[in-house]
Amino acid sequence: MAHEEQEDVDFQQLEVQSIIGFNGSVLGGLNIHPDKQHQIYSIGSTLVVEDLQSRKQEFLHGHHSDIACITISRSGRFIASGQITHMGFKADIIVWDFNTRTEFARFVLHKVKIQGLAFSPNDKFLVSLGGQDDGSVVVWSLDKKEAICGSPAQSKSSGNTMCLTYSNNTDYLFVTAGDNNLRVWELDVENRKIRPTDVGTGQTKRIITCISLTMDDKTLYCGTTTGDVLGINMESRLFQHIGPEKEKFSLGVTAIALLETGEFLIGAGDGTVQIMRASEQAAPGGKKALKFVKTKKQQKLESGVTSISLRGRGHEFFVATEKSQIYKFNLADFSHTLVNTCHYSAINDIAFPFGTSDLFATCSYQDIRVWHTPSQKELLRITVPNMTCFAIDFLRDGSGIVSGWDDSKIRVFFPETGRLMYAINDAHKKGVTAITATSDCSRIISGGGEGHVRVWRVEERIAKSGQKTFVTELEEALKEHANAVSCIRVSKDNSQCVSASSDGSCIVWDLRSFRRKQIMFANTLFRCVCFEPEECQVITSGTDRKICYWELYDGTLIRELDGSRSGSVNGMDISLDGQYYVTAGDDKIVKVWRYAEGDVTHVGQGHSSPIMRAKICPNNRLIVTVSDDGGIFVWKFPY
Repeated sequence: MAHEEQEDVDFQQLEVQSIIGFNGSVLGGLNIHPDKQHQIYSIGSTLVVEDLQSRKQEFLHGHHSDIACITISRSGRFIASGQITHMGFKADIIVWDFNTRTEFARFVLHKVKIQGLAFSPNDKFLVSLGGQDDGSVVVWSLDKKEAICGSPAQSKSSGNTMCLTYSNNTDYLFVTAGDNNLRVWELDVENRKIRPTDVGTGQTKRIITCISLTMDDKTLYCGTTTGDVLGINMESRLFQHIGPEKEKFSLGVTAIALLETGEFLIGAGDGTVQIMRASEQAAPGGKKALKFVKTKKQQKLESGVTSISLRGRGHEFFVATEKSQIYKFNLADFSHTLVNTCHYSAINDIAFPFGTSDLFATCSYQDIRVWHTPSQKELLRITVPNMTCFAIDFLRDGSGIVSGWDDSKIRVFFPETGRLMYAINDAHKKGVTAITATSDCSRIISGGGEGHVRVWRVEERIAKSGQKTFVTELEEALKEHANAVSCIRVSKDNSQCVSASSDGSCIVWDLRSFRRKQIMFANTLFRCVCFEPEECQVITSGTDRKICYWELYDGTLIRELDGSRSGSVNGMDISLDGQYYVTAGDDKIVKVWRYAEGDVTHVGQGHSSPIMRAKICPNNRLIVTVSDDGGIFVWKFPY
């Protein structure tokens, strides 16, 4: 990590304009700030503070690996975030000052992962819980910015501790829970000790995933993987009740939030959001017993709920799901609207329509999405269930989106409706891994996992009924590559194209005679290739981390640059005037280069997983990069 950071000190930083992304897999990863104006969430290693009204984003950079948990202090002054790092390394906790949007303190003690964080009600202390490789709980003083004391989070006989919450009324009490363990901790600051009390649940064995205390600290509610809720009396530290007895929540209770009315919101692993209430009912022997009752207020979302966050007193609340969607609910009528959506798996390709920068398309597992660049809103989603889209391109006249899929089909969609225009079945063996279209829209050129480059002629015919039909025929199969084709680019006059492959060869093809014009070899798996605007040269990059300039006339290597210190270079794009180009790859860094001088002028850091593709938008104002974790970063182009 250190040498990467050292490498990028001398260059000017690229400015992030916006991020389309949200890490939905973090439990409790979406938080509404107490000022009711901002929502706070993470994408990779970046913490995003977004205004709920204007959608303006601010970014907090400081972590060097994925953020695993986020919490906000009750006053709203502090945000704390903890990360997950590699085995054997220590995981950082960063406390941010919300008003200045700067780092307030950094705590390093836990190994590998921070499982949970909680502030005390008066902002005196922060308590942190380590993951399964660490297994300790530590209390930190925010005034002195140091650790006060720590302890193993669970006894040796019980399982991992998974969640943590602080008392609402005292700075000296907090609760942890997990796999068959539930502990109430008391903090003794003078003697620098924390003392646990185990809460016995008798014969009831449960794995607790989320916990929440009532405002008066009298009752603790625990959601479990079994799909029921435990009620614990905090005064006697005894287990009181479990429910619902029938019709438990499918796939477990994953999020719990208490309302002022005494009712509580439940989020489940199957996407159910429901209100439950605890009512006292007469039990045998004249005693009163708690009983959990499901109310009629219920909604079913597309995928499992990972966090529920109340806005203010809870008249509105926000729900985040595993598939990185954020919904806004109205408590009164329980209606909900989708306010934020993004990819939840690796993005494989990105494309702009010819001559417009306001739209771009990305493709991923199961879907293609079209985005509006200025507002970061999703305009269209084209879904093909259980298939992965490897490559996309827009037809030059904007009449279609061409896409290559892992089921070996080329699918072309209408860009306004997302309806299928036509499909080419069995286009390749081992999936369609690269695709492009000629500027006259009459041909599609595709590359496959088996190494073939195929040229398809597309003709539009009008049937007697007046309906348009498309006829596709294979013009030529160019069989020279011995491994998957990773990138294809066509020249401006459609006379030639260049294909890069994982077999270490890059071939220039004549599209009139369908013969090989030139071949370039390198000791690498090529990832991307670009024509420079005058089309006398091409530049390539790949897993050897080198950027190579090749003369098209005779295929000679005329320049070789070090593109990265670590990891392959996966994405590359040249500006329209040919003066600058952008590269990005496994080192998670975006670099802007001068073409003639061959030097780096600007560097962008923010991604926390390998970058798959990079594109400069047609008006040369923005750079868009997409990554392995589903994040889309929009950077300001510096020239």
